[in-house]
Amino acid sequence: MEAELTALAASGATTFVGLMATEAWTQVRGRLTRFLGRGENDEVIDAELEESRAELTAARADSDEETAADIEAEWRARLRRTLRANPEAADQLRDLLEELVPLQPAGHTVSVTNTISGGTQHGPVLQGEKFSNLTFNSGGADVPGRRSGTA
Repeated sequence: MEAELTALAASGATTFVGLMATEAWTQVRGRLTRFLGRGENDEVIDAELEESRAELTAARADSDEETAADIEAEWRARLRRTLRANPEAADQLRDLLEELVPLQPAGHTVSVTNTISGGTQHGPVLQGEKFSNLTFNSGGADVPGRRSGTA
């Protein structure tokens, strides 16, 4: 049962943190506040969620994936503690996650950074996530400083 609750908490944290940076956050925040607060300390939890959102937004703007991962880890631990203290909340969390599926961003986004240095590059440079079935033809262009095969 512990492994199941841990997996559920991880799924919840991933979903909630993923939604923090979307327009759906205001709807999600209220529901998550009610789930975590259970009628007590809702204002404190709401403030913590907003603080996490602000930190996440700043981290993503700075391409600081470590801080973004830390925020998700904090909420994963928080959800795990909530589920340990109240195991019947697992069904409520599952229901909440199921309801939030349509609000999640389609697909995932990937940040790619390429740095090319050292002068002129004599070949293709690709930037992306997945590539397949690529063919490159150099066309035999003269490259300065390289000797051709003719004598």
